[in-house]
Amino acid sequence: MTRIAFLGLGHMGLPMAVNLVKAGHEVHGFDLMPAATDAARAAGIPVAASGAEAVAEAEVVITMFPAGRHVISAYEDELLGAAAPGTLFIESSTIAVDEARTAHELALAAGHRNVDAPVSGGVVGAENGTLAFMVGGSDDDFAAALPLLEAMGKRIVHCGGPGLGQAAKVCNNMILAVSQIAVAEAFVLGERLGLEHQALFDVVSQASGQCWSITTNCPVPGPVPTSPANRDYQPGFAGALMAKDLGLALQAIEQTGTDARMGRLAQQLYAAFADGEGAGRDFSGIITDIREGTV
Repeated sequence: MTRIAFLGLGHMGLPMAVNLVKAGHEVHGFDLMPAATDAARAAGIPVAASGAEAVAEAEVVITMFPAGRHVISAYEDELLGAAAPGTLFIESSTIAVDEARTAHELALAAGHRNVDAPVSGGVVGAENGTLAFMVGGSDDDFAAALPLLEAMGKRIVHCGGPGLGQAAKVCNNMILAVSQIAVAEAFVLGERLGLEHQALFDVVSQASGQCWSITTNCPVPGPVPTSPANRDYQPGFAGALMAKDLGLALQAIEQTGTDARMGRLAQQLYAAFADGEGAGRDFSGIITDIREGTV
């Protein structure tokens, strides 16, 4: 049994923490939002009065925060100084590659260990313990984190040194955004050509256009009963989060001088989607804006 401090108990963090408890670990949580702490207590997870209190006796600290600035601020202002020497910090937020490397350097300078381990799989994956983890860090630190990641996910990939987990996440989500837009455009085109949704799904899901965006996150109601389209596009993975992740992708594109025209276009479309009703809707809901010509 490992004593774990889990900071960030939102839609993703709480079910991840619950799965760690189910695996036999002692988890103490903290979140700034009262609704999140209430939900954690209801799930049987003790909640500390502060981040510093949560990490003080922890062997491992897992953070799941909205943005890189929150990670670095929490590390500098509270967490690293309160943790026991040699604590393993697992940073599972989706942040910029350079922010992940800054967090890693801060942790090492304070006498701790650190890996970046962003996730893919959404709320359903977090609840079912089927997340994918993309991990950046040393071989030894990856080995130390692996049993805990396996309690929360099904596929864990060591992508290389510090920051490279975040690099893989940025690339993955750029692919996801582009494919979700393409699938949405295809369904809108099919509608206007007179194709039934089910007929198009039956073809594409078994043909060369097959992808996660159609077989799992199908953007129209009916063909995939568990897709967000069947619950009025409740996330899932919200459009605001996809817009944020594509902002990180755009930052990486510009820093590396990469000619990524589809990635840039996807970022523009999701930024427009998130500026409207799409902020709180599943990112597959962009099909409604494509249908209406508002992105």
